[in-house]
Amino acid sequence: MEEVPSYQDKKFGTMARAALWLITEVGEGEIFTKARLREAFPEVAQIDRRLRDLRDHGWRIDTSRDDPALHQQEQRFVTRGADVWIPGKSKAPKHKASLTASQRAKALQDDNHLCRSCGIGAGEAYEDGGGVELAKLNVSRRKVLLPGGTVEYQLITECKRCGTGGGPDREVDLGALLELVESLAPLEQRLFAKWIDADQRTFSPLEKVWGIYRTLPQQSRAAVAQAIGDMTD
Repeated sequence: MEEVPSYQDKKFGTMARAALWLITEVGEGEIFTKARLREAFPEVAQIDRRLRDLRDHGWRIDTSRDDPALHQQEQRFVTRGADVWIPGKSKAPKHKASLTASQRAKALQDDNHLCRSCGIGAGEAYEDGGGVELAKLNVSRRKVLLPGGTVEYQLITECKRCGTGGGPDREVDLGALLELVESLAPLEQRLFAKWIDADQRTFSPLEKVWGIYRTLPQQSRAAVAQAIGDMTD
């Protein structure tokens, strides 16, 4: 096994110790639980956050949102990144610099005060929360791969739920998206342009009917199938 310092050595910061724990106690590709992590660092109140900070240094740690095979309390140590226990390696990336109040206000305004991942607004209740949990909006930075190949971190509004545990799927390939838009038929491009202007997707009557149909129990779906069969014969 590679010779690395002990994660129990408290001369290192918490994030560095978490990295060393992953290497020596978990191993790349292996699953661990939040409970196991907290047992290893009983004196650290925010060990979960320090572990997430490793993602900004190239470490990949998947949650159930990134890997459907994982349970809610499980995470997978996929790959290691920078050796953050070495002096100079744990310096925060430039894109982690604090935002000013004016930057936050402008980002919220540009995004119409909506979460750009799920579309919820500040203070609105999540549909699966029974009206108990209300959305709180934050402004974060999202990694964008530009058409020329350069990387830029752009401001985006997200609710607290969507912003938790952001994984590799948080990267945006703008060039690939533009190619997809270019491949659309002219009619589809015009429809897409209307959605952009309205900042929302409008559904046709057919799409609305399909959405309702998909929620039906099997017997009701069969009844609809029979009805549409009779209409089209």
